[in-house]
Amino acid sequence: MPFHDFHTAARFGRAGLILPAYLAGLLLFIASYRVAADTPLPLEEAQRHAVAASSRIAAQDEAVIAFRHTAGQARELPDPVITLGIDNLPIDGADQFSVSRDFMTMRRIGITQVFTTAEKRQLRGERLDRAGERARLERDALVADIQRDTALAWLERYYAEALGRVMAEQISEAALAVDAAETAYRTGRGGQSDVLAARSARIEAEDRASEADRRIRTAIIMLARWIGPAAQAPLADIPDMARIPFDPDSIETHFMHHPEIRALAEQVAIARAESQLARADKKPDWTWELIYSQRGPAYSNMVSVGVSVPLPWNQANRQDREVAAKLALVEQARAQREDVLRMHTSEVRAMLEEWQNNQRRRGRYQQELLPLAQQGVQAALTAYRGAKADLTDVLAARRNALDLRLQALQLDLETARLWARLAFLFPRNTDPAPAATAATLLPTPHQEIK
Repeated sequence: MPFHDFHTAARFGRAGLILPAYLAGLLLFIASYRVAADTPLPLEEAQRHAVAASSRIAAQDEAVIAFRHTAGQARELPDPVITLGIDNLPIDGADQFSVSRDFMTMRRIGITQVFTTAEKRQLRGERLDRAGERARLERDALVADIQRDTALAWLERYYAEALGRVMAEQISEAALAVDAAETAYRTGRGGQSDVLAARSARIEAEDRASEADRRIRTAIIMLARWIGPAAQAPLADIPDMARIPFDPDSIETHFMHHPEIRALAEQVAIARAESQLARADKKPDWTWELIYSQRGPAYSNMVSVGVSVPLPWNQANRQDREVAAKLALVEQARAQREDVLRMHTSEVRAMLEEWQNNQRRRGRYQQELLPLAQQGVQAALTAYRGAKADLTDVLAARRNALDLRLQALQLDLETARLWARLAFLFPRNTDPAPAATAATLLPTPHQEIK
């Protein structure tokens, strides 16, 4: 059967005039959420939606505010204490419960103030300042995580839709092939085996389209987890994924500025401030007290002044041990920071290696494998035109080309996932800093490179 007859018969046959119901349903589903919004949704806009809608970021903002207030409070002296009382009140005899007849009975009012040294108050404030900075950096790390996860969900949907379009195209071609095979069989130019093979190919394409349909629906649900109803909008063009925002040759230097690593560095500073505070606590706070005592009209009133000083009589087993414990926590925090830095650096290096390798593989697919597969389809069609091959050979060539296209799409998705994890290691300035905290996102301390 000539090649042009193959397509002519398909176009005017019953299957060629009416697409399979499944294909129509798939196209209707894709169209149903594409009309949800007129403006395509870029990746950057989706990330802005996700960051703005995150209650975790709002909670972290409140934590920053809380640390700022407590740091200011820690630098102040404790509140004075007012004391009221009655001393030496008779409870029996002629002066029972009288506050004026017995010369020893006194109505007392006093004020007590603990005087904490300026060094201690400064260290306590510094410790809370560091804790507030750690909370701000944890917010930045959280922003980066949300931007990364939103990008992954956005890309998942983008490639799920790309897969859906490929499968819709394959179902259409499979329907044409079935109609052509049936026409050839009725006219005696083809065998029943060709009809069965064409029908099998169509069913296989419909089954793959069913999986593509599920992936699209799931991808929309996962994107809605981050941006809500905006997930129904059509997607804009995919961003440029041929570059990442740091130099692969300076990962260690770059990663030193990562919010998580800087937050761990702040934890080291917190532990160091606590060790200095423990050392300062070896000098006890003094408590001053002033008391005015009023007696009966026949007796003189009195004033008392006193001071209380803790007696650190066993510093070797108390204060010195506390200092040693705090110093050990400093070393613990420093070791944890170094371990996390090495772990993340290794992870980023592995991702970089895989991303660069995938870039090379993508070029191989686009420049060699896919063109060769298409040439194979053309060669099978040419042989079929010349009655030197069966329809099954054409279907096999098409199936091989489809498999390669699907492999290329899967490779593109895997490469896009790696790009998202690398590109959003750092938060990007997608929203203004909260006015209440005046927290600012870290700028990227580097230039993007090819």
